[in-house]
Amino acid sequence: MSQSRSVRPVVVIPNWNGADHISACLDSLIDQTLEPHIIVVDNGSKDNSLEILRKYTAVEVIEHPRNKGFAGGVNAGFKKAIADGFHYVAAFNNDAVADKRWLAELVDCLKSDPGVGIVTCKLLTSDGKRLDSTGDYYTSWGLPYPRGRGETDIDKYDEQTDIFAASGGASLYRVSMLEKIGLFDEDFFAYYEDVDLSFRAQLAGWKICYVPQAKAYHQIGGTSSQHRGFTTYQTMKNLPLLLIKNVPRRYIFSIGWRFTLAHTLFFFRAIIRGNGWFAIKGDAVGTWLLFTGLRKRWHIQRSKVVSDEYIWKQIVHDLPPNARALRALRFKKGSPSA
Repeated sequence: MSQSRSVRPVVVIPNWNGADHISACLDSLIDQTLEPHIIVVDNGSKDNSLEILRKYTAVEVIEHPRNKGFAGGVNAGFKKAIADGFHYVAAFNNDAVADKRWLAELVDCLKSDPGVGIVTCKLLTSDGKRLDSTGDYYTSWGLPYPRGRGETDIDKYDEQTDIFAASGGASLYRVSMLEKIGLFDEDFFAYYEDVDLSFRAQLAGWKICYVPQAKAYHQIGGTSSQHRGFTTYQTMKNLPLLLIKNVPRRYIFSIGWRFTLAHTLFFFRAIIRGNGWFAIKGDAVGTWLLFTGLRKRWHIQRSKVVSDEYIWKQIVHDLPPNARALRALRFKKGSPSA
């Protein structure tokens, strides 16, 4: 790229009907100790989001005529930032607010270690009383989960450390890494696209760092709660795609049979809870996406630079903490092993 890259980081915010919280989000980013260039990608909002955004003259706005999801929204902003020559790009939820030093702490981490491709923060609930995420894990059951979610000891994870994956809600990405491994996979639309990108980064030899000094506050479900069944549909659709693209062949069976059990249980629980249609639709679309996922897998696995054993050591060999039904079933069968 001939154009020299700016050292000023970019923060990309995907927005869909976020009028109730976009102002607080933008105000917190404008107030950063390290000033970012802010791009808001509006995904066809039907509320007065665009009226609010026009008041922020320093904010760059990209308008989509329809909702392209988190992945499509962020990618549009990332592509613009990369074309404009920026070094670092962050993704940030429209229902989150950032501590004043959130961005400065993340940038310092990327500057200090060229082997780190993604850096993530301590993400708390909007009231600051519980943890939302301190980085994400991937498990031997094919199920990712945010470390610490729901815990009330907000000072528990205060050590900077490498982590398997970064939450897309408030993380910073190195552009040179994205140019090698690609952006968010838009087949995910929303949910687990951040774990997928982190998994691809791990396979390509990049480290992902958690920096507890960087803090942000998130209103969990501020967007997804606007649609009944959205979480069920996206979960059923995206989890198989995450597995088939990224899990090394050596571990496909050992992770795959556990995942099949978990996915089947999720399906029947969705039916019991009245979300059966969303589970069926998600399963159908997810099955179709496996064909494109296999093509993507070929490129991802062919270009990986780390060993299978390295990935095996990075994942958690247990169920997610909130998988109570699966945990009970596992012990009922008399097999406490992961």
